[in-house]
Amino acid sequence: MVENNVLYNVTIKIAKEVEDEWVSWMTNTHIPEVLATKCFLSSRMNKLLYLEDEDGATYSIQYLSNNMKDLQIYLGSHAPKLQEDVKIRYENKFVAFRTIMEVLQDF
Repeated sequence: MVENNVLYNVTIKIAKEVEDEWVSWMTNTHIPEVLATKCFLSSRMNKLLYLEDEDGATYSIQYLSNNMKDLQIYLGSHAPKLQEDVKIRYENKFVAFRTIMEVLQDF
């Protein structure tokens, strides 16, 4: 049986007053650090449209992994420190939730 790719999705609502700095930090520091773990093939950063309010904007960062094993390595060995970095840097400025999806088909 062939194992499908796994998509790890992090959805974050970031406070308006730190949004620009956060986007820069994510694209120049955090996402490259996540990819440097070699647990993911690629990543994509998206901004949700029509959901922005006075509190902030919502983003989705998606990381594509070869398989569940690689994702489990990331979650067990790398995620705690990287998530703590975000928490310390943006304490009380964001909310986040994470989802894991199996990639069934690319078109």
